[in-house]
Amino acid sequence: MKTSGLKIADWWKLAKNGKILCTLCPRYCTIGEGQAGFCYIRQNHYGKLYSVGYGRPTGFAIDPIEKKPLNHFLPGSSILSFGTAGCNLGCKFCQNWSMSKAKLDDENALSVSPEEVVALAKKNHTPSIAFTYNDPTIFGEYVIDISRIAREEGIKSVMVTAGYIDKNARKDVYKFIDAANVDLKAFTEEFYHTITFSHLDHVLNTLVWLKKETDIWFEITTLLIPGANDSDAEIKQECDWILKNLGDEVPLHFTAFHPDFKMLNKSRTPELTLLKARKIALTAGIKYCYVGNIFHAEGHTTFCHNCSTPLIRRDWHDVLVNHIKNGRCPKCLTKIPGVFK
Repeated sequence: MKTSGLKIADWWKLAKNGKILCTLCPRYCTIGEGQAGFCYIRQNHYGKLYSVGYGRPTGFAIDPIEKKPLNHFLPGSSILSFGTAGCNLGCKFCQNWSMSKAKLDDENALSVSPEEVVALAKKNHTPSIAFTYNDPTIFGEYVIDISRIAREEGIKSVMVTAGYIDKNARKDVYKFIDAANVDLKAFTEEFYHTITFSHLDHVLNTLVWLKKETDIWFEITTLLIPGANDSDAEIKQECDWILKNLGDEVPLHFTAFHPDFKMLNKSRTPELTLLKARKIALTAGIKYCYVGNIFHAEGHTTFCHNCSTPLIRRDWHDVLVNHIKNGRCPKCLTKIPGVFK
């Protein structure tokens, strides 16, 4: 394979057996010559690890930021979104599997420099760039270079991620990140191990790190899968952990599953399940809880946690009305957690 022009990866070292140990995520792949790690796009060629996804997005889209989903970060704004091939998780229910499980197509792949990504955001007047669709952890070098230039240009950077990243690497990858949505895919190790081929504790550690050691605004999403992670007990356990470790102001999104990839035998998530989960969260003390992938006006609305005034009304991902002024409720002047214009 030609390696000229390819990006030599960060976060790796030579293993004792002559292979390369990738230290980007807790999978810690040991990669032989000519082989790729679990994510496909980190490859060993001639004794060096290359990030072959660097500068190779699979395509761009302009989305409402609520689609990430982020409801408390520049609500109503647009965001330039893109991902690459590959992923470092193996979720059997992946809703973006055509990208996350794809290998790079050299014939049709785009070639876009970090400068060009930022220029594209400026051209389309999007105040933010989202690293999304697959997990941006695996193209961390690209994330760093884009987000650094974006910050210099006054453009925000957003990670949409499963949070499965090594504790040392994340300090680098998130250095210029402004916001994140973290998929907390379930709240049992059994689910993580058997359905995503990863481990829960590493994701929880990332969430605690985001809260306690960074100024990054973040929200959490849990896709509820019937019979897999949607029991009242598990949802209550997740909410209690969030309250204890992250506080009551981190927005939580419960979203509906649809059959896909290797979980075609499961049915769609009933609306009742999502509404029950939201009620459990609000009753437990979480101040902001939303439902997604269904239409439910109340479940899309941001209410003041102090006086219950409707502050932001949404129709799916569209903001209809935003009454927040200077980050506060106009009625009782309570400060609303988040990043607002």
